[in-house]
Formats: sequence, structure tokens, C-alpha cells
Amino acid sequence: KMKPMMKSFRGIRAAFHIFSRDLHHHHCVGIIGAPFSKGQQRDGVQRGADLIRAAGLVQKLKGQGCVVKDYGNLIFEDIPNDEPIGRLKTPRAVGRANELLAGAVLKIKSDGNTCVMLGGDHSLAIGSISGHAASRHELSVLWVDAHADINTPLTTPTGNIHGQPLSYLIHELHSKIPIIPHFSWLKPCVAAKDIVYIGLRDVDPEEHYILKHLGIKMFSMTEVDRLGIAKVMEQTCDHMFSKVKKPIHLSFDIDALDPSVSPATGTPAAGGLTYREGIYITEHICQTGLLSAVDMVEVNPKQGKTEDEIKSTVNAAVDLILSCFGRVREGSHEPDYQIPNP
Repeated sequence: KMKPMMKSFRGIRAAFHIFSRDLHHHHCVGIIGAPFSKGQQRDGVQRGADLIRAAGLVQKLKGQGCVVKDYGNLIFEDIPNDEPIGRLKTPRAVGRANELLAGAVLKIKSDGNTCVMLGGDHSLAIGSISGHAASRHELSVLWVDAHADINTPLTTPTGNIHGQPLSYLIHELHSKIPIIPHFSWLKPCVAAKDIVYIGLRDVDPEEHYILKHLGIKMFSMTEVDRLGIAKVMEQTCDHMFSKVKKPIHLSFDIDALDPSVSPATGTPAAGGLTYREGIYITEHICQTGLLSAVDMVEVNPKQGKTEDEIKSTVNAAVDLILSCFGRVREGSHEPDYQIPNP
């Protein structure tokens, strides 16, 4: 009497495996490590890429059906006498590093992969987005971060370029960027209307003015609280896809998450995204089918007070990347239990 039921159960299981395979098989992922820290002042962030790899990123991506090619780490030359220019700190090192990264990202895109850039600090978005834009012409940029990173070299209060990358990339701010050594290769490649921010809660007054002046779509943590993350993602996609569906560049600063989840980062800001909200963002972007490149930046083990703080931050970064490529929380893996023989 049990046999027909077991057969139907096996049929469901077989169908489940086909569904699971189809869900994941199409993701081709190219990983590039960028162990670079000169866009800011805190040592340790250059170790982020290797820690994310050491937490099993490649194996876990393969385990959920992705085809993965790891392109290794870029090697950044040391630039002596990198004196400030105005307020800008280490401009030559940042310019050179991003030129190298842009070439690497262009290669990964040309090979037909979705690019995952493991930072390093957020100044690397200059090269990552430039290289991506060179392969895809027009992009939508989703910037998930506690900070707007849109100071210009003239408005920056610190001189750290990791607080400025978007200003170098936006067409409408081109006139505000002075000539800087080792930046002559860079051309603006993103329109203000194609940028969406999620997670903002520590924005400089000048940045606030720039955001309002350019009319950039943004969801501060106040908005996330008011609307809920599902509505935020719905409105984000409505905005990004209102006219043409462009490839998405997701630039994710781990400090977007609350410090209770990811404390090992250079500029933590209280009141951030929960782990669940972060994962919801990446799941939703995966489901659009338009994700074309991801930055995961600002994981800094030296800013963790304990091993657990470092581990929590690194694991959050890994999980965010996995859900960019089809990992779903409903469960899409082999069941842990064994089916009894009939």
C-alpha cells in the first residue's frame, strides 16, 4: 500500500532537483580580488578579499550550481612620494590601482562572466564600474552603503578617496573633478538618474546638497524603516527599469549592514540594515536576471575586536554574494533526511 506514495514522493524529489538545477545552472561568475587600502587610512582592509575566499566562497558558489572562475588577486605597485593634491590623499596610488582594476573587470565581462570584485576599500568602485561600463555601455548602479561616497575632491572633509568614488563616475559631476595624476584614463560613465542608494545614514552636508541637486533616487534607513525592505526593492526596480532595462552594477559596502552584524569595517555607523534586509536586497536583484557585476568592499579584520566579530562580518559578505547568484532561503539543496526504502 505504501509503494505508490513512495513513487510519487520520489517523483516530487526528482522534479525538485530539476527545478533546483535550472534555477542555478546559468550563473557564470568571475572573481577578482583587489587587496587595496589606500583609498582610506585604516590598515587591514586589503585582507578582505582573501578572508572572503577563505570562508569558502568559490566552493559554495559551485555548490549552488554556478560556474566559477577565480582570476586571483591584482598586484598593486607601491608608488613612492604620493603627496596629497589639495585635500586628496594618495591620489596616484588610487588612480593607478583603479586603472588596473578597470582592465581586469573588462576582461572578466568580455569572457562572459558576472564579475565579483572583492575589496579592498570602496575607492575601487571607480575602476570596477569603469571597466564594467566599458563592456556594457550603460549601467544601472545600486549603491548599498551607510555613506553616499559622492564627495568631490573639493568638498571632501577627509581627503580619503573611498568617500568620493561616485563623483568621479557621474556625467553630471564631470566639471567638478580637477585634473589628477594617474586619472587621465578615467571618463565618467554613469548618469545620475541610473543610480539608486539604499541604507544611507551618515551623509555629509555637501553630499546631501549634491544628491538633492542631481535628483538621485535614495532610500535612507528612515525610508527603509518607513516603507519596509520589500517596498524599497519594488520602488528601486521601478526606478531602474522605468525606461530601458540596463545591466545592474551592485556596489555593496559591508558597512551598510548594522555593526551588530558586520562590525569589522573601517567606518561603522549604527542603525543599519539587518542581515535579513541585506539578503533580501541581493535575492531581489538576483531575481531580476540583470545583475552584471558586484563589488563587496570594506571588510577589515583589523577593525574587529574579536574573532567572532571578524567571522560575522566575513560570513555576511559571503552570504550576500551567494544570494546574488541564486541561493534562496526557502531551501534549494539536498534534503538532510534520507528517504526510507519502501
